[in-house]
Amino acid sequence: MQDEPGSTAGPARTDLTADCARCFGLCCVALPFTASADFAIDKAAGSPCRNLRTDFGCGIHTELRQRGFNGCTVYDCFGAGQKVSQLTFGGEDWRSGDREHSRLMFDVFHTVRQLQELLWYLTQALEMSAARPVHPELRRVLDRTEALTRLERQELAGLDVSEVRQDVNVLLLRTSELARAGLGRGRKKERRGADLMGARLGGADLRGANLRGAYLIAADLTGADLRSADLIGADLRDADLTDADLTGALFLTQPQLNAAKGSAGTRLPASFTRPGHWTP
Repeated sequence: MQDEPGSTAGPARTDLTADCARCFGLCCVALPFTASADFAIDKAAGSPCRNLRTDFGCGIHTELRQRGFNGCTVYDCFGAGQKVSQLTFGGEDWRSGDREHSRLMFDVFHTVRQLQELLWYLTQALEMSAARPVHPELRRVLDRTEALTRLERQELAGLDVSEVRQDVNVLLLRTSELARAGLGRGRKKERRGADLMGARLGGADLRGANLRGAYLIAADLTGADLRSADLIGADLRDADLTDADLTGALFLTQPQLNAAKGSAGTRLPASFTRPGHWTP
């Protein structure tokens, strides 16, 4: 069960979603690409993508999949781009200074992106009524993590996120256990980190399953019941979610859905957007 959205303090989900209009194309410059099924070209970290316009928009945004840039369509900075661009650097873009300036901005973006992702998971956890026993601790860690995203640029560039991630992970594991506890022992299938690439799981009852970090690449999940399944870190690239039920799935992200296949019959939590490439 989940509380009504907005029932807890903390960043709104809209603040944890990329707003490209307020960003200086940081992901299109800071990140490296390797020519593959996800990217049509090689691109070094710190080098602008050839499709990046001078106004920081993408010149082929509406044709990314057709042009071989699937990886761009599944990426989400969880709001780090606009926070770094507008808050940390106060509207200064990566072209407004020397090479050290741009390098610092890219390093900060990498750090803040990790922190924003942790905030996304913490926010989801606070919306779960079953996790009320750990809500005070979740709020404390969320507030601390949010405060870190507002550090000065030099502090952010040198920040080690691993300790924060460890503290968050302990709480998210406890949240998952509490959220899945009411389903009974028979429901709590342990598939953490499992290699399920190409697995035939059509129609499978996966309610309450622990699929944290599972490899579900190209898995057949048509009609599968994934309610209350823990999907944090699960790789859903090319997984077929046609007519699957993901309502109430734990720690689901929009990038996971964007990387998968689905249909109009796929049931999603209300806060998620049905990807445009899914079958009508």
